[in-house]
Parts: sequence; structure tokens; C-alpha cells
Amino acid sequence: MRRSATMKLGDLLGDFLRNSPLEPRLKEVAVMEHWHELMGAMDRYVRKISVDKGVLYVEITSPVVRSELFMNREELLRRLNERAGEQIIYKIVFK
Repeated sequence: MRRSATMKLGDLLGDFLRNSPLEPRLKEVAVMEHWHELMGAMDRYVRKISVDKGVLYVEITSPVVRSELFMNREELLRRLNERAGEQIIYKIVFK
């Protein structure tokens, strides 16, 4: 007997994740991956990156790079959220 209401596994997983408490954290992880793509060659100066409650914390090893990123943080914030499709990050803190 054949079932008429079959669904693809990818659709089922997508529905599960959208309705689970894991979704916000998965979006934060995606933003951290976008950060690495966005930085390109400057990413080698990033020691540590984390997200907590909508704040992206980035630990930078070079004071010159930190200063440059600090001056462009609004543009970086806009591009990260644009890439994510919604506002996930509200603030970027450079250490």
C-alpha cells in the first residue's frame, strides 16, 4: 500500500528546525561562517569569534586590523545581516 502524504527528508528536517529552539543558534553559527567569508585575507588576524544574545564578539590579534574593522563595523553588521536574510546580529564587539 502506498502512502499519499509522503514528504522529503529535507523538508521534514527543515520543518523540525524551524519549530525547534535550535534555530536561533544555527543562524548564529551561519553568521559566524559568513564572517569568515566576508573577511577574506584579514581573517588570519581573527583569534576567536563567538555570538551571544545577538552580539558578535571578535578577538583580533592586530591592533591595526582591529582599528580598521572598528571603523567599518556598521557596514560589516549590515552585510552580515543582509547575508543571513534577517537581523540576527545587533552589535559587533572587537577585542
